[in-house]
Amino acid sequence: MSDTKAGFVAIIGRPNAGKSTLMNALLGEKISMVSQKANATRKRVNAIVMHKHNQIIFVDTPGLHEKEKMLNQFMMQEAIKAIGDCDLILFLAPVTDSTQEYEKFLKLSKRPHLVLLSKIDHVNNEKILQKIQEYQKFQDNFLGIIPVSVTKGGIGFESVLDEISKHLPVSPYLYNPDDLTTEMLRDIYKEFIREAIFDNISDEIPYETDVLIDKVEEGKTLEKIRATIIVEKQTQKGIIIGKGGAAIKRIGRDSRVQIENLIGKKVFLDLFVSVKKGWTNDKQSLEDIGYKF
Repeated sequence: MSDTKAGFVAIIGRPNAGKSTLMNALLGEKISMVSQKANATRKRVNAIVMHKHNQIIFVDTPGLHEKEKMLNQFMMQEAIKAIGDCDLILFLAPVTDSTQEYEKFLKLSKRPHLVLLSKIDHVNNEKILQKIQEYQKFQDNFLGIIPVSVTKGGIGFESVLDEISKHLPVSPYLYNPDDLTTEMLRDIYKEFIREAIFDNISDEIPYETDVLIDKVEEGKTLEKIRATIIVEKQTQKGIIIGKGGAAIKRIGRDSRVQIENLIGKKVFLDLFVSVKKGWTNDKQSLEDIGYKF
């Protein structure tokens, strides 16, 4: 169709602002891991959303943050690359936040963007109007400001999609309209296992953990997946496994349910744990795991 539009829209914000939750909700399918812990998202993830005659490719990104580890530097690079490559930015601003994170973003990028005032179900209308007023001093910088709620049935989503469509370039579709994502299934499997680790293991251990998908055997009714959980220390290996294997069983159960929901068939998941000392701060180790600088 000659009147179609298509483009990339990066979802940007501080760690734990709800970027992955928003993208999954806009897609109507869970493909990006979600955690209450900050800095769970490590790489860009694309979701393809069709809206009227338009194709919007949302790009989930790691939160904007500053830490010294090489893994964190990679995460920031991913967010900055998404900003540079996209046609439009959605800056996700929880309504309970000050404008400080947005001011930091403005120093980082002058790209066209919309401000999404999220988590509006946490406050009353007066607070929402007050926060919109606070952002008015920046009105020369953004294209629009839209209040949204993921948990209240997607309040504001139609307005967001309509407003995005206005600013996309005229273009044929970039991907098959029936596709949900550009991600490989094995990358989504990895993220679901990581999410289960974040949900089941406390403190800093999940941040020093990653997952390698070693093997996938596809069957009509059963998917067999072998994966290795990587940790930095021997003590962490013991915690991931848990007493009598209890922790790794929970991780396996939770991630298996997520994968089964996505692919619509039974999953046999075989998990192992391996120690790779200092991997979060070693470039070669990071690249071996899939974080290409």
